[in-house]
Amino acid sequence: MTKEELANRAVFPMGKENAAFAQYFQGQSYLNMLTTEGVAIGNVTFEPGCRNNWHIHQAKNGGGQILLCTIGRGYYQEWGKEARELHPGDVVVIPAGVKHWHGAAPNSWFAHLAVEVPGEETKNEWCEPVSDTEYEKLK
Repeated sequence: MTKEELANRAVFPMGKENAAFAQYFQGQSYLNMLTTEGVAIGNVTFEPGCRNNWHIHQAKNGGGQILLCTIGRGYYQEWGKEARELHPGDVVVIPAGVKHWHGAAPNSWFAHLAVEVPGEETKNEWCEPVSDTEYEKLK
């Protein structure tokens, strides 16, 4: 699927290049914030091979993130566990305090809605990039 085909088939508009968070991604991602009121929801699109760094959604109480996969093929992995392949319709619930990463498969565009779970004193802690060696082990 090309970028244009993805844009035509996607449920939510792709958005602009994700320049604000580019330092935490390997490859190009795109971000379209659908809402920032109440519960923040962003449509995040990853070009083939793009993934974010390992990171942790921190919170004193509550918090975390929910991913609603909408198009393409991607991955989600928690620290110390095997990567999980993601497809449209998959849902990933990420509790606060869990180190993880997510992104596209090497040969597929991928998009998900990132739902920020409300909580007290929430923040993202960005960690190291996913190594090429780790990533290349995926299908």
